[in-house]
Amino acid sequence: MAEENTVYIGKKPTMNYVLAVVTQFNSGSNDVIIKARGRAISRAVDVAEIVRNRFVQEAEVKDINITTETLENEAGNSANVSSIEICLSKRSEDLTDLA
Repeated sequence: MAEENTVYIGKKPTMNYVLAVVTQFNSGSNDVIIKARGRAISRAVDVAEIVRNRFVQEAEVKDINITTETLENEAGNSANVSSIEICLSKRSEDLTDLA
C-alpha cells in the first residue's frame, strides 16, 4: 500500500479526516488506510464508520490491524501505546450489481 493512501488520525475534528479519506477515494484510490495511536483510536473508528455509512457506501472494511508500540520519552522511561490500522476498500461495481 502506498504511503499517499494513508490518513493519520490526530487531534483535529473528525470531519477533517473524513474529508481526507473521501478525497482519496474520489482521486481514484481503491484502498485507503486509516492509522491512529492511543486516544485517537476511537476517532479513527468514527472516521471509518462515517465514511462507510454516509459518504462512500461501496466502501467496506478490508482489514484491521491492532498492535502495541513501545515508546521512550526523554527521561528514558518506556510506555506502551496501542495503535490501529483500518484498511477501507471500494467494492467493485460488478459486486454491487449482484447485491
